[in-house]
Amino acid sequence: MIGIFGEILAPPAIEKYQQLGNGQAGSGLIVFMSNLFKLAGAIGGIYLVFQLITAGYAYLSANGDPKNTEKAWNQIWQSLLGMVIIASAFIIAGVIGRITGINILNPTIYGPNP
Repeated sequence: MIGIFGEILAPPAIEKYQQLGNGQAGSGLIVFMSNLFKLAGAIGGIYLVFQLITAGYAYLSANGDPKNTEKAWNQIWQSLLGMVIIASAFIIAGVIGRITGINILNPTIYGPNP
């Protein structure tokens, strides 16, 4: 039956996604969250590069002042430590996925077939 506004069809990309078997009911939120975590990791990497550049500039412009040199080194150290934490989160997620069989970074949702 065609309603008042006609027949509404899903966009072609959604239909292709559903034909691949990944478009099961309720999977959109999980995939969205997975992509959101990956985006956060990418933004963290870009921020790391920005922080390292600014810390390097601060170190070069310190002109031997111990206070400014220490401040620049602290910024470099904290930036690298933050990136290690971000990378560790992805590594731990991969290891947990390997051990448990649950792919955290690329989840598959199982449920009733529509």
